[in-house]
Amino acid sequence: MTRVRAVFHDPDGDRYGIPTYWWQGAPPGYATRRQLRAAGLCPGGQEIAAQVLWRGVGGTRAAYLYRVDLARPKRTATPAQRAAIDKALTARRTCRVCERVQPYYIPRSLNECLDCFAGVPW
Repeated sequence: MTRVRAVFHDPDGDRYGIPTYWWQGAPPGYATRRQLRAAGLCPGGQEIAAQVLWRGVGGTRAAYLYRVDLARPKRTATPAQRAAIDKALTARRTCRVCERVQPYYIPRSLNECLDCFAGVPW
């Protein structure tokens, strides 16, 4: 084990307060939020179980780990929530001047579609 790895190896949590491992040195059964999300899970309110430390740009970097066995399935949106999201996204693409639905989001700085802003008749 190199000295850099030895600095971040604290599986009992004596030095850092929680179990700490080096980059790619965590035992199985732990995952980051991103890894849980890729597996269709979420932390589910559990506390941080461990951390991974490594030296990166700007100093020591950290990634927090959660126990996979305590993770819960991700919540899915209800049909009513999906309908509300679709309605909101359509409103972002609708021009206030010509009232056409554009294939792009209307810039908030302009508050009108690019055709109306440029004065192009449709």
